Amino acid sequence: MQRGRPGSVIAWRRHFHRHPELSFRETGTARTVAAELSRLGLTVRTGVGGTGSTGGTGVVGLLRGGRPGRCVALRADMDCLPIEELNRTPYRSGVKGMMHACGHDAHMAMLLGAASLLAARKGELAGSVKFLFQPGEETPPGGALSMIRDGALKSPAVDAAFAIHVDSSLPSGSVGLRRGPMMAASDNFRIEVTGRGGHAARPHSCLDPVVCGAAIVGALQTVVSRTMDPAQPAVVTVGTFQAGTKHNIIPQTALLEGTARTIDARSHRLMPGWIRRIAANVARAHGQTANVEYERGYPVLVNDPAMVDFAAGVAARMFGSESVAMIDLPLLGGEDFAYFLQGAPGCLIRLGTCSGPATAFPWHHPRFDIDESALPKGARLLAELAASFLAQPAGRVK
Repeated sequence: MQRGRPGSVIAWRRHFHRHPELSFRETGTARTVAAELSRLGLTVRTGVGGTGSTGGTGVVGLLRGGRPGRCVALRADMDCLPIEELNRTPYRSGVKGMMHACGHDAHMAMLLGAASLLAARKGELAGSVKFLFQPGEETPPGGALSMIRDGALKSPAVDAAFAIHVDSSLPSGSVGLRRGPMMAASDNFRIEVTGRGGHAARPHSCLDPVVCGAAIVGALQTVVSRTMDPAQPAVVTVGTFQAGTKHNIIPQTALLEGTARTIDARSHRLMPGWIRRIAANVARAHGQTANVEYERGYPVLVNDPAMVDFAAGVAARMFGSESVAMIDLPLLGGEDFAYFLQGAPGCLIRLGTCSGPATAFPWHHPRFDIDESALPKGARLLAELAASFLAQPAGRVK
């Protein structure tokens, strides 16, 4: 692949799109990333984020500038989703049942583009740039935390962190930012309802966990509508409901799985108790039991206000103030870049990639696609964010 030109960013994106890999299995992707970073002259560390004898698939590239200074990290996620792609583009996924339907292919391409741009001017840089290619964003506990534990933010210590996420709800090439909470804490729950099975023609001799489970699904909607502060955005969604083996059998158990998304700390803290109470009391009313397993996922992603203003200024200088907008409300999707932002101030930036109906499908849709002409712009923005941050005196951004 040719480097240093806008076309190379699109070529990288198409390569990754054709060769998707699921969470924590990004071995081929990691090899490609490491090879490209090595060709650019960066110091490359592979296998980042492994535990024990198991090697991770994270990759860290380090670019040392011509003068000493601070260190800024730029991050991209690498994993795909278990979705069968419905697009018929020349670069469509070549792996059945797998697809880059969340833009991680674009994120990697833009980060490689930024690495190419910064490597060409490393003599001007006062400090270092770390390029973090992270596995497993789609699958909690995610790859960010394991990379951090494996020293990704150390040697040298990172002073700021930035990432771009493509967004099909924004016009192509536009930049969206938000001060403070931008994405939700994302938790998962599992509810096993136990009743008493039997013949479907004799429901009076059974305790039907299907009916009880359905009542629990309905009652859980009151967590947001009647338990939480209505001024705080939140979601409680049951995504799977599994019960039974045959049309004329009332099963013994039913299994519900779902997700809870919150922004404020109080709701995040109390959510497990709210779900357990509702599930237990509804089950008791049906003469049954409900066992709840609650798993904490990613924390709230909080953008540092000063870093948001800094990024907005850089983007406005590059592309014009009309291309930059503040996002009014946080999104209730989860994103483990939140862990990197707990280790260093920074922000997640939205890059618009919608130019018409074909690029308007939402994340995780089997027809998700992007306007690739926005990608060189994202690469330049990442590079300029890093260079501008390193040019600022310590303790100051503007």
